[in-house]
Amino acid sequence: MRYQLRKTSPRLTTTKAIYETKDGLVARLLSVNDRPLSPADEQKEQTRLFQLQSDPGRQRKRKQAEDADAARALNVLRVLPAAFQYQYAGPGEGPDGKVERFTFKPNPAFSPPSLETQALTAVAGEIWVDPAHERVVRLEGHLQQGVDFGWGILGHLNKGGWIVIEQEDVGAGQWRAVHFQMSMSGRVVFKTRVFDTMEDETHFGPLPVGLDYRKAIGMLLAPPAADESKR
Repeated sequence: MRYQLRKTSPRLTTTKAIYETKDGLVARLLSVNDRPLSPADEQKEQTRLFQLQSDPGRQRKRKQAEDADAARALNVLRVLPAAFQYQYAGPGEGPDGKVERFTFKPNPAFSPPSLETQALTAVAGEIWVDPAHERVVRLEGHLQQGVDFGWGILGHLNKGGWIVIEQEDVGAGQWRAVHFQMSMSGRVVFKTRVFDTMEDETHFGPLPVGLDYRKAIGMLLAPPAADESKR
């Protein structure tokens, strides 16, 4: 599919057009801090895309990084049933109608199999489920205590951080995470870091099956009338 990704942090807001292809994602920067690119920045973006278009090796490396990120996310999703204890909290109203609400807290019997699942041992929150489609439409979690990674050597997340994920049907029965927001602080190796970001995905639309990344770049570089920004 194609969509627009708006990513916000305390210092910067960017909006990109994203195309999914068989060779991985390709993106074109559309605006910075909600302002269109200057002519000079637009030229830089076009040059970057032309260079990527002529360098399949670079795109392969990007695809490998995407696959690694997706594998880590899948590892977290797979352990969610075992990581938490759930309790029914009653019906509620979501953005698109009735939902069933469940609270969750860490399962003391859960042993995290990897670093990326370590934080689940300290997270509690609430899940909303769309009963008609049997899909999670919202997850909100809060760190109830600090979490060490690698015996505290690799990093530490401070108590009080939180995360929100919202999912919806974006067309043709495809469910996607359309909103992600995180506010956390901690230490990564020896540096103190603040993770404060929000991502929203909108303007979803179909693309040809098996689309080549170079053709997708050609579509991204086409005049605005041919692109989804005018649809």
